[in-house]
Amino acid sequence: MVTGAARGFTLLEVVIALAIMAGVILTLLGAVNYHLGVVADERDSTSLTLLARARMTEIEQSPAKGEGSFAPSHPELTWSAELVPATFPGMRKLVVRVRRISDGREVALVRYLPQ
Repeated sequence: MVTGAARGFTLLEVVIALAIMAGVILTLLGAVNYHLGVVADERDSTSLTLLARARMTEIEQSPAKGEGSFAPSHPELTWSAELVPATFPGMRKLVVRVRRISDGREVALVRYLPQ
């Protein structure tokens, strides 16, 4: 009977535990990175949509076709608006597009207005 036997983990057990922990950490970092990308995309879509809604409200007050940019606050963004006859009788279709020049991302809003 050995009374002074050392207790502890073997090297193999430590290596296996470290491999499991590395797998868990890599999976967790990948999930966090993915979700941060989703949040950034949603924030971007929200800001483009809010700018398009503001431009749409301005155009509804004085209907006109046109295009322009949001400079100086957002020089990388452009907008365009067109007012066309709708397929519904007595209605017009207002389409406002906001586009980022660098990556081509675009948000388009459509509203139907009475003639």
